[in-house]
Amino acid sequence: MNLPNKLTVLRVIMVPFFVFFMLTDVGGPANKWIALILFCVASLTDMLDGKIARKYNLVTNFGKFMDPLADKLLVCSAMICMIEMGKLPAWIVIVIIAREFIISGFRLVASDNGIVIAASYWGKFKTVFQMAMIIVLIADFGGVFDIIAQVLIWIALALTIISLIDYVVKNKEVLTQGGM
Repeated sequence: MNLPNKLTVLRVIMVPFFVFFMLTDVGGPANKWIALILFCVASLTDMLDGKIARKYNLVTNFGKFMDPLADKLLVCSAMICMIEMGKLPAWIVIVIIAREFIISGFRLVASDNGIVIAASYWGKFKTVFQMAMIIVLIADFGGVFDIIAQVLIWIALALTIISLIDYVVKNKEVLTQGGM
């Protein structure tokens, strides 16, 4: 297993530990900081694995499949924790997770037709803003950061919808070729 794939697997392994520290009081006040560190490190592995894979020509089918799945596990787990903690409305998380299911299904149909749908800039912006939103919500500094968190939530939601529309519009032939 190459380094990018190991980083992807590490990200998947970190998710249950992250969720544990987000939702328990075992470590007391340190929990949120441990969770924040785990989330930040996992987010960095997301950036690193792709860069390393492309730079050193280490792109694999495993990586193509697992990297986006690991990202979705991390971000969706974090947002679901935020519902439990009262920091994100459930409807926003439902919209964001629904987009992930729709795009994953869209990619599956495309793949069956021999089409690869690459990540778009809108999708990358969406991910960056979702991760920034989660970091600010976990840190929970209060004051002006509460306003920043709200702005990030709305930007992440808007980018989620924009990126969904972008994927569908740019790849609408997948729907017709897929027998839909």
